[in-house]
Amino acid sequence: MRNEKKRRRFDALAWGVGAMTAAVLFVDAAQAESKQFRLDHPRYVEECGSCHVAYPPQLLSAESWHAVMNGLDRHFGTDAAIDAAAHADIAAYLAANAGTPRKFGATAKRVTETRWFAREHDEVPAHVWKRPDVKSAANCGACHTQAERGDYSERNLRVPRR
Repeated sequence: MRNEKKRRRFDALAWGVGAMTAAVLFVDAAQAESKQFRLDHPRYVEECGSCHVAYPPQLLSAESWHAVMNGLDRHFGTDAAIDAAAHADIAAYLAANAGTPRKFGATAKRVTETRWFAREHDEVPAHVWKRPDVKSAANCGACHTQAERGDYSERNLRVPRR
């Protein structure tokens, strides 16, 4: 009788631990799949989002963001220089919220050059990037309809047909 009670307790504990582990894994998988990022810095969204989608800071490493911010006077062929106060504020936000070099690569200056981007878009044929409504891989909003909110989930994905 006593051994049966111990066995029941052990079984209940094992089931409980198993259920908790499954719940944690499910939540982690759901968060990883959601592809939703916080864009909670108004100055960053205003300054950078005025020309292109304000990329989530998690999509580049701190080293990469540092290089981007220190090259704003020649930002991919454009002078995107901003005043010193805005520069310091945005640079601090990007550094504090940057992604890990392991996931995205330490030296990529473009989100489209990261391992993460390549893996996420490996099924996209090259001709899609050249469509008039897309123009380039950097135009996230062409397909990700909620990109300006930091939502890159597939439920809001609409690839232009031409």
